[in-house]
Amino acid sequence: MPRATRLTTTLLAALLLGGGALAAIAETPIVTAKRNYERTTFTDAEIIDGFMKTAFGAEYQLAGRVDRIRKFQKPVRVFINGAARPDRNRQIEHITSDIARHIRHLDLALTPQREGANLIVNLVPERDFDREIRKLYGTSNARKIRKSLDPQCLSGFRKNDDYEIEHSEVILTVDNSEFVFLDCAYEEILQSLGPINDTTSVPWTMFNDDVSMGFFDTYDRYLMNILYDPRIKAGMSADEVRPLLPAILKDVRAKITVHSAPQRKTPH
Repeated sequence: MPRATRLTTTLLAALLLGGGALAAIAETPIVTAKRNYERTTFTDAEIIDGFMKTAFGAEYQLAGRVDRIRKFQKPVRVFINGAARPDRNRQIEHITSDIARHIRHLDLALTPQREGANLIVNLVPERDFDREIRKLYGTSNARKIRKSLDPQCLSGFRKNDDYEIEHSEVILTVDNSEFVFLDCAYEEILQSLGPINDTTSVPWTMFNDDVSMGFFDTYDRYLMNILYDPRIKAGMSADEVRPLLPAILKDVRAKITVHSAPQRKTPH
């Protein structure tokens, strides 16, 4: 079963929708182990390859072109919709703060008011997951999504004609295990910010259904900081972006703090 699925929509398409302090949460043993074995050094070519493969395209496309950069060009305000599991709400608060802390040039923060939010994180029991998809995308599209992708968590966004993301929605099931919930939440919230294409050809990114991390790993921090560098604009083509990447990556490298993992043999 695919861990996660991303959808991209146009302004008129199927999505019919009109950094504070980190919350204290305990890290799971699986996440701790993943951090300790995380690869943290990459060549420029490895980072640029991953950026081009995730920032362009879409794993599942409802409408519109996907050969342009898609990103928020305005502050992002996150509303958590669902109060049945206070522990899950606290985890989303932590994840939002963590992402905001690690992406320069992105104004990302929680809001208590749904009316002012442009990124909604919907927390639902697994039994209500399909109903939530139908509510957001309609019965016909929900049936196609379920048949084609069989997701267990989901995200999508609505963009305007300039490829600026105007509104994102994330659906997460609250009754998964701790690690699966964290893994889904990080990936879906990050992909709702723009890099919506999954790829199996990049083994270091969580934007690969074969890779589970459960935290904001070093490689994906490179990708997200490139995307939200002011020189990368919504609507840019691959040919416009590619010449800018060496200089942007040099600046990004100077700002990213790399976690020093213990030197251990790779587990089998």
